[in-house]
Amino acid sequence: MKILQSRLFAKKVKKLSKSEKAILDSEIRKIIDHPEIGQEKKGDLKGIFVYKFKIKTNQFLLAYRLNHENIEFIMLGFHENYYRDLKNYL
Repeated sequence: MKILQSRLFAKKVKKLSKSEKAILDSEIRKIIDHPEIGQEKKGDLKGIFVYKFKIKTNQFLLAYRLNHENIEFIMLGFHENYYRDLKNYL
């Protein structure tokens, strides 16, 4: 399975600390092992899965898309205005 990432996702990951990146890596491994773990969205965001997890006390949302043999990580962020920004990005 091929792993892809958007520029927006890469920028957000770059801003995280080492400990936060370690937690993110373990969550990404969970997604790779079980791609259907996230909640599939409906309507405008059909085909996009969102996986929620916590780093310390902050809840993060990770949007990804499943293609035939690919997982594309699209966006990482907090809940506030997340879906609006995701729609604008797509």
